[in-house]
Amino acid sequence: MAKSDVKKFFVYTVFLGILILPMVGFPTATFHAARAFGVWGVFVGILAIALMVKTLRGTSGYVKFASTVSSLSGGGSSKIKSFNRKYSFSVLALAVMIFPLLANNYMIDVGITCLIYVVLGLGLNIVVGLAGLLDLGYIAFYAVGAYTYSLLNLHFGLSFWACLPIGVGLGAVLGCIIGYPTLKMRGDYLAIVTMGFGEIIRLVLNNWDKLTHGPNGLLGMQKPMLYYPSFGDGGLTWAVFKLKSLPVLYYLIFIIAVLTIIAVNRLDKSRIGRAWVAIREDEVAAELSGVPTTWLKLLAYAMGAAFASVGGAFFAAKLSYTNPNFFIFMESCIVLCIVVLGGVGSIPGIILAGVVLIAVPEVFRELQAYRMLAFGLAMAIMMVLRPEGLIPASRRKRELHAEKPGPAGE
Repeated sequence: MAKSDVKKFFVYTVFLGILILPMVGFPTATFHAARAFGVWGVFVGILAIALMVKTLRGTSGYVKFASTVSSLSGGGSSKIKSFNRKYSFSVLALAVMIFPLLANNYMIDVGITCLIYVVLGLGLNIVVGLAGLLDLGYIAFYAVGAYTYSLLNLHFGLSFWACLPIGVGLGAVLGCIIGYPTLKMRGDYLAIVTMGFGEIIRLVLNNWDKLTHGPNGLLGMQKPMLYYPSFGDGGLTWAVFKLKSLPVLYYLIFIIAVLTIIAVNRLDKSRIGRAWVAIREDEVAAELSGVPTTWLKLLAYAMGAAFASVGGAFFAAKLSYTNPNFFIFMESCIVLCIVVLGGVGSIPGIILAGVVLIAVPEVFRELQAYRMLAFGLAMAIMMVLRPEGLIPASRRKRELHAEKPGPAGE
């Protein structure tokens, strides 16, 4: 066991003690020593187990055992991988489809929220994961979709399906408007400008009382409706089916999420997707190679904003209510965390991260005082131990785990 690992273990132990003991030990004015030291001991035990596992993996016996197992299973591993790639998505889609049949309304509502954030994460993945443009104001496009549907439905009586393309178009236009001033910016400057634009949109919605009713929000939007032919005594008529129950709304957002996954996957594998990756890797080299960087960066902003607008329109239709306080800066941070935690550029990773970050906190709602602490701790651990994400894209994994050159003479 290396001395540096032991030193890190004691430093992390002391840090966790400083953080956990006051928070857990003082639910009231009296210090609860048993409770505080018990929670602290659990975290210290997890750290100790992680240190032992790391030490064990560095031993020669483990390396020999791992190489023996890999050589014995080499023939079957490729078949297992091909099987997983072929059927894993189908099994996952089937499980998601039957979920409303086995869950209560609360769990279905959480599932709807997960799928909304999956759509948002996939849209931001175009901007951050493919084009490499850090956007901290992404939730503004979510708000544009929500308020577009709300205003058009309340004032003009347009249905959800008629408002959807209008919201997508307005979101794409706003994405280009916000993206154009940031074309020459990179890094921290880009993040600050996009964050400022996101806050501007929220404040405009909050202060434009005559149009948006300000902090009171808009109320009374219609649920999405389906129209189907009906044959009666009067001949052919069109019947209306309102999508107002939670299971039906769940299947609607599930279809939207599947279509988003297909669209983002097609974009990733297209010539445009490869051009975005070239811009992300080296914008100067991409421009010298003939890639129209200006138009492609604007296209990335527009496409990401379009998907966010779809999610926002569904969100407003589901609640029949919208409010500027739904679109605060923290929401942009959560969507960005979904992209980073799942794996930048990885569609399966973003789906998994969307479920983990939205559904898991609901499971531990009784410990809501410590949810943000656990959230920050999990993100820090992920960035240290697995910076490429839960399910990394193959390209990104090669970047972060490039083989180190061996010593001279090897």
